[in-house]
Amino acid sequence: MPGIDECLYEAMTLPGARGAAIVDWTSGLALGSVGDSPNGDYEATAAETAEVARAAAEYQAFAPVEDPDADDLGLGLGLDGAADADEDTDGMDHKGLPVEDLMLTTRTGFHLIRYVETTFDSSVFLYLWLDRHTGNLAMARIRLRSLAERLVLV
Repeated sequence: MPGIDECLYEAMTLPGARGAAIVDWTSGLALGSVGDSPNGDYEATAAETAEVARAAAEYQAFAPVEDPDADDLGLGLGLDGAADADEDTDGMDHKGLPVEDLMLTTRTGFHLIRYVETTFDSSVFLYLWLDRHTGNLAMARIRLRSLAERLVLV
């Protein structure tokens, strides 16, 4: 199970990786970073990406609590529209944030934010900046999910 440094170095092995960081989205501070920063300032990049991550995690527009069509789709919702326990009909545990990751594209790059779930109340995410021409967005997303699941924060 990789720690912060190992996780960041592994993220940088992805094709097209230009920079990576682990950021606390409540404070906007980077717990670690490696490679380049899109704006040349690691602290500013951490704070700016934390604003985006916080907005997506907290605003109902990105993950509505009640979905009026959910009962029709058999998504494990009770009569009041609340989720049944912590488990959906797919048998998977759905605790934590309703948002898994974010992908932003620019003319020159891809920016991925992957939320890290921990046993304690975590507000940490992995951030990866990829070159648009040499990066593989699908592979990066899969690898970040794996890194987030294995990351050990002490």
